[in-house]
Amino acid sequence: MTIRLLIIDDDPLVRAGLSFMLGGAEDIEIVGEGSDGAEVPELVAAHAPDVVLMDIRMPRVDGLTATERLRARPDAPDVVVLTTFHADEQVLRALRAGAAGFVLKDTAPADIVASVRRVAAGDPVLSPAVTRQLMTHVADTAEHPRRAAAGVRLAELAQREREVAVAVGQGRSNAEIASALYMSVPTVKTHVSRILAKLGLNNRVQIALLVHDAGLLDDESA
Repeated sequence: MTIRLLIIDDDPLVRAGLSFMLGGAEDIEIVGEGSDGAEVPELVAAHAPDVVLMDIRMPRVDGLTATERLRARPDAPDVVVLTTFHADEQVLRALRAGAAGFVLKDTAPADIVASVRRVAAGDPVLSPAVTRQLMTHVADTAEHPRRAAAGVRLAELAQREREVAVAVGQGRSNAEIASALYMSVPTVKTHVSRILAKLGLNNRVQIALLVHDAGLLDDESA
């Protein structure tokens, strides 16, 4: 399958470098480029990308706002945000808006290509280590007025779904969850799909953030 990729960045040199690098992959087609988040709706409608590689800081409409607007639309393409920060409240906002993950601008070219492929395949571009780093960042920078609201939302889950959600929040892979909870990998995938549908979430990262907001990662009885 050829992955249709749209690149949004206000720096023409960055766009050129990303286009050259990613366009060299046999399974990736650069279908369009843009310099501002304001251009995203028109470019997505014109080119129907599978993945949008989105810069955060742009002059008119920033990448966070553009991501929120895009992911609120039905059948929206996946978004990977570009950032210069390892853990940043802006990145968290992008993930909560439905971005599939983020890549650093100094990431090795092969890893950026791999990230685009992973997102196109339905996997978030966040390793368990990065997920835990983001959780720690949230805990260190703010109290959680969202805790009660997150708890109410998670109360919609059945007990087994709740256990899977907590395991996702712990950064475990499907195989690790299957081993820990004594179920098959396909069953884990089914539970994850049901959790996403019930809670109106886009991806596993959002499950992890919600579980963290609810305070369940420190609750051994969860």
